[in-house]
Amino acid sequence: MKNKAKLIFIMILALLVAAVLVRVYYSHKEGGRGARRDGSTQAAPVKAALIKRGDMEFRRTFSGTLEASAEFVLAPKVSGRVERLFVDLADSVKRGQTVAELDDDEYIQAVKQAKADLSVARANLSKATKALEIANREFERVSTLRKRGVSSDSQLDEAKANQLANQAAFEVAKAQLIRAEATLETTRIKLSYTKVTADWYGGDRQRVVAERFVDEGQTVAANSPLLSIVELSPISGVIFVAEKDYANLRTGQKVFLKTDAYPGLEFTGQIDRIAPVFKETSRQARVELVIPNLKRRLKPGMFIRATVVLRKITDAVMVPALAVTKRSGESGVFLVDEKNLKAVWRPVKTGIHQDGQVQVLDDDLSGRVVTLGQQLLADGSKITMPEDQKNHSTQNVKR
Repeated sequence: MKNKAKLIFIMILALLVAAVLVRVYYSHKEGGRGARRDGSTQAAPVKAALIKRGDMEFRRTFSGTLEASAEFVLAPKVSGRVERLFVDLADSVKRGQTVAELDDDEYIQAVKQAKADLSVARANLSKATKALEIANREFERVSTLRKRGVSSDSQLDEAKANQLANQAAFEVAKAQLIRAEATLETTRIKLSYTKVTADWYGGDRQRVVAERFVDEGQTVAANSPLLSIVELSPISGVIFVAEKDYANLRTGQKVFLKTDAYPGLEFTGQIDRIAPVFKETSRQARVELVIPNLKRRLKPGMFIRATVVLRKITDAVMVPALAVTKRSGESGVFLVDEKNLKAVWRPVKTGIHQDGQVQVLDDDLSGRVVTLGQQLLADGSKITMPEDQKNHSTQNVKR
């Protein structure tokens, strides 16, 4: 136990000595940074870059998903057994194309039955027409005889009743003919429904089968889904934006898109619709994009990164992002005093970032800024730029 306590005491003592040595080392380093043995100040080697002016864009990248611009599920209007499917998954479909056929034997028989019923109805109407003609002539004859006093009132009433009965029979026969014609037309329509066609309005004349729900030989009920058909050109993209970016968006705004499926390609589109409400759960608004997709490389369900130019700034003051550093919690840059070869600390306010450049909101900034070696500098520190010396030596050699 005594040896163990002694060992612990030695370890604690060693840690304390090490902490003191580290503190002394960094104090010496900070206090003596840039100082020679003779007391003169040593120039710190740095790298510098020019301050530029130019146009900048404030861009934001949003994650999103691709969706079909139009999608519908194709279903038969009548029940039956699927005899043939003319398309399959990923096949192209033209507007009006027949994509499936159902067993039509039952519907063909229904058409034949309806035709027979129509023939009977026409015959009944013809019979009723002739009977009505005879009843009309009989009534006219009895009426004439009654005026001459040859026939009685009872005979006239009987002829009138016969005329009315035949008139009613004629109307019934005519109605039965109309019903028979309608039934025949209905059965013909149902027969035509056994050939399932892909019909849609607007958009592209050609679409693609996204999903198949049945196989040949299966019996399906009316309105049961057969195929899902989507439009891929153009294709839609959906992103969600927060409140801080919402005000900078507008319809028609250009969008640049990338997807993991084609890492080396960039696609372009534009904002098509912006939702007027935010979702309470996420505090984000839905934004829909429209993207040309003539080669049909983009597919619904793909993950996308959509970059939108929210704002453009002309003649902006730009410095490399590496030049911006902090001193005492304040952002700034070290300007290069070309005449005295010193670093001058200049607090700055920054704006947008683009391609490794940062906008500086100080219009009077010019010259060069330090981009490498700021950790060695304080305001007024002497500097040396080895790269400038190297370039100068190279020019002398060439001469």
